[in-house]
Amino acid sequence: MSGQYEARLAELGLTLPEAAAPIASYVPVVEAGGLAHISGQLPFDQGHVLVGRCNGEDDLDEGQKAAKLCALMVIAQLKQALGSLDRVERIVKLGVFVNSGPDFTAQPQVANGASDLMESVFGDAGKHARAAVGVAALPRGAMVEVDAVVAVRPS
Repeated sequence: MSGQYEARLAELGLTLPEAAAPIASYVPVVEAGGLAHISGQLPFDQGHVLVGRCNGEDDLDEGQKAAKLCALMVIAQLKQALGSLDRVERIVKLGVFVNSGPDFTAQPQVANGASDLMESVFGDAGKHARAAVGVAALPRGAMVEVDAVVAVRPS
């Protein structure tokens, strides 16, 4: 079914943001060997990066929101690079980096914001392997950053 993933986004009431331009010396997506490698994406909310640090349970909801926003940006980058989300075969792996304090250990729960979105949009093809890592700082003070590896169909 052509356009199924775009239709699913619409059903979920989600709009893809404009794919963000790189902020350093890299490209957003590299396609090689049937895989698209998506550079780390930040959580843009109405054009601004969602900043902050997860320090406790009170930050879990905001962290999940940030992870979801990152996942939307991953999808936006995919659409721009591939021309169509119809080329997505499977989300293979997500790397989720959570700006967190030393006592915060709920990185996997924060990462669920991105993982759940991928499954909601891509169905079984959205189920993936994942790493969820706490870090001391992220670019622009972002709360979360997500990168991805995606299996893609030939164009």
